[in-house]
Amino acid sequence: FVTTVCTRQALFPQAWRVIRTKDTRSISLGMYVLSVTGIAMWLIYGITIQDLPLILANGVTLIFSSIILVYKIRYK
Repeated sequence: FVTTVCTRQALFPQAWRVIRTKDTRSISLGMYVLSVTGIAMWLIYGITIQDLPLILANGVTLIFSSIILVYKIRYK
């Protein structure tokens, strides 16, 4: 549980910085496209097998990663 919280919350500072500054120059678009795609697939898998920890962990990660991706696309 602690490992999941740490790895998932690691995206929060980056998302917060991007929201505040709208600076995404140093963020890789390709990396976030692949990351969001993979996280979404893990979330779908978790929903399919009804695994609540998998759903929650990937749901939170998807939110933060998606915010960063949207800002990267919007504020190139």
